[in-house]
Amino acid sequence: GLFLGSLGDASNKGALKSSNVTHILTVANLSLPLYPNEFAHKIIEVMDREDTNLMQYFDECFSFIDEAKRLGGGVLVHCFMGISRSVTVVIAYLMKKHGMRLSQALEHVKRRRPQASPNSGFILQLQQFEKTLRGKEYEKTRLDRSALVCRSIFSFFNKKQ
Repeated sequence: GLFLGSLGDASNKGALKSSNVTHILTVANLSLPLYPNEFAHKIIEVMDREDTNLMQYFDECFSFIDEAKRLGGGVLVHCFMGISRSVTVVIAYLMKKHGMRLSQALEHVKRRRPQASPNSGFILQLQQFEKTLRGKEYEKTRLDRSALVCRSIFSFFNKKQ
């Protein structure tokens, strides 16, 4: 399974073990793993700031999560509060691996973790990531929406004449 939490959750060895967590992905400026001999660890040392480039670490994070799943284990993705950094990584993962749109992934995470709230800089990065993932499909959707708006404006003016 894929779990999302805080430093407190990462500190609860009993709960981690009972949930079959084998890997811990820390997305925080914390340099030492809590249980180095008990779990596989990856630490992405980043600050929870609007100007932090978290997107540059997405692929590294996804590989770590995928490796845990491939081995049949579970992954806890956490930061200090489990609100912004770790949430951003999990949302990006859902977008990439499950084909969710940003809005769907955010809603999915918020249903399970209501306090989830990536900072505005991370939201912008997730929007950029969505554009990258969607590529031509994203552009086509935008053009289709523009065409609908133009058609409705055109038909409105035709009726007025």
